[in-house]
Amino acid sequence: MSITVVIQQMVIIFILIGIGILLYKRDMLSEMTARQMSGLIVNLTNPALLIGSALQDGPRMSLQELKTALVLDVAIYAMLILVSFLIPQILRVSNKYHYAYQMLTIFGNVGFIGIPLASAVLGTECLIFVSIYNLLFNFLFYTFGISLLQRAALRQAAGSEEDTGGNVTGGTGCMSAAQNERKAQPTAPRWKKLVNAGTISATAAIIIYLADLPAPVILSSTLNHIGQTTTLFSMLVLGVSVAQMPLRDIFCHPKLYGFVLLRQILLPIGCVVLLRPFIQNSLLLHTTALMLAVPAGNLSLMLSKQLRIDTDTISQGIILTTLLGLVTIPIVSLVL
Repeated sequence: MSITVVIQQMVIIFILIGIGILLYKRDMLSEMTARQMSGLIVNLTNPALLIGSALQDGPRMSLQELKTALVLDVAIYAMLILVSFLIPQILRVSNKYHYAYQMLTIFGNVGFIGIPLASAVLGTECLIFVSIYNLLFNFLFYTFGISLLQRAALRQAAGSEEDTGGNVTGGTGCMSAAQNERKAQPTAPRWKKLVNAGTISATAAIIIYLADLPAPVILSSTLNHIGQTTTLFSMLVLGVSVAQMPLRDIFCHPKLYGFVLLRQILLPIGCVVLLRPFIQNSLLLHTTALMLAVPAGNLSLMLSKQLRIDTDTISQGIILTTLLGLVTIPIVSLVL
């Protein structure tokens, strides 16, 4: 992996984020537009990029290499879950914010930033490995991730109840309005949450790749044109997020700097050093390193808002890791 190419791509990403900030400041891009663009990225452009890459001609990975990638990614996520419990302890984070650091640790921005970055730096042939990584990401987020945030929501609701001294007679206890509202809202079965644009497109890309299915030029070209908009849309949306948060709220949290050092630099480098003797496929190793080095993902923030729990730490962590990615991702690429 060329460090020059990585730096060039990170500079391009930050120029695009800057354009997003400028457009928002000048009222040429609104919060509503950013939300709509997020929907397009999740449901259209990222899926098109993944499926389009599977349709391209070029060197094909063997079934054994794909099995190796699957086993490796499962091991990576198991390690991230373990580390997510250790980092808050190392940084001495307050118990009520452990969930935020855990989500920031486990769930990187493998969609909005990971897919276009890997495609630009390593070429579209790496996206079959990215598809496997994204498939596991979606499965883990909609199982472990949702459970983690739901437990945090219940703890915060219980804490708010204690602060207000609310109770009912008869010793039956009470439930806060937020808890009542969450309970009253109909929720889809968890398995249905696993069926989304991310899992469908990643699965389709893997199946198409393994079957080596031919596709009309019109279809593959259309998917490629749609997929090429992913980077621009993603960075504009991130620019809107940065523009909405005061700089003081982003840069004045020492524990988050410790988190960046541990999670965004030391962890990816340590994994690369440990994996290098065992992974013969350099493209798989480089793809895995990039997926580990990407900033924290914003899906955690969206779900936290939906559950009405404190989002300050998560949003600050997402933006800080994204901005410092200009430095951290090239540092990680130096060891490759």
